[in-house]
Amino acid sequence: MTETTNIRDGLTARLAHPDYPRSSRYDARWTIENQMGPHALWLLEWLAPALGLDRLPPGARVLDLGCGRAMTSVFLAREYGLRVVAADLWVKPGDNAERLAEAGVADRVLPVFAEAHDLPFAEGSFDAVVSVDAYQYFGTTDLYLPTVTRLLKPGGRIGIVVPALREEIDGTEPPEHLRPHWDPGFWAFHSPEWWRRNWTRTGAVRVETADWLEDGWRDWLLWSEVCAQESPSEFMAGMARDSVELLRADRGRALGFARVVGRREQA
Repeated sequence: MTETTNIRDGLTARLAHPDYPRSSRYDARWTIENQMGPHALWLLEWLAPALGLDRLPPGARVLDLGCGRAMTSVFLAREYGLRVVAADLWVKPGDNAERLAEAGVADRVLPVFAEAHDLPFAEGSFDAVVSVDAYQYFGTTDLYLPTVTRLLKPGGRIGIVVPALREEIDGTEPPEHLRPHWDPGFWAFHSPEWWRRNWTRTGAVRVETADWLEDGWRDWLLWSEVCAQESPSEFMAGMARDSVELLRADRGRALGFARVVGRREQA
């Protein structure tokens, strides 16, 4: 067995997660090379049962909003037999098209360039909308949710997983233990109850789930430690190192992940 194989097998073992058996079947090096933050496949696998992905018929149409390098789109197509529109603002469709072809899902996933506030799709185009580690960048205003749920068929669901706060922060300053690591962008992190209230009062969906991933910060920390060591991109490795410092300082007191699912009511 070669040294490269030993390293790859070691990474696979380190990232094999008992709660996410489907994700654990994916090549660890591939997930590291294509990551843009927390482990998107773990988070999508956590989202899947609440969103009812297993109950969607084969070929159902799903919008993967803020798909990044399209790992989640590959997962949706392979694991659930879905037709996916992989929409992102930061990653070029041509780059994602190459990844999708290499993954063998080019016939089921369409990569597109799209800004979240100007989505070029007709009303009722999708059976579901999925967004993993992206919605916090564009969806925290009171007016946003109806602009995306119009794309759902009546009865369709939107599901997101986002970095979150266990509880909302009072005032205008971060917790003292996080002050050295705080980025202004973290103010877009909110609690599950904040998300429930935000979505409910729009009237655009009936909220079915708004909950917290217990010990999610431990998964986030493990993943960040691996990426800090193994990422081929120095930029992404540097971001992972920052996350390691942040999460070690917090130790689960404030930071983790929220899962939110809403259903568009029947017309």
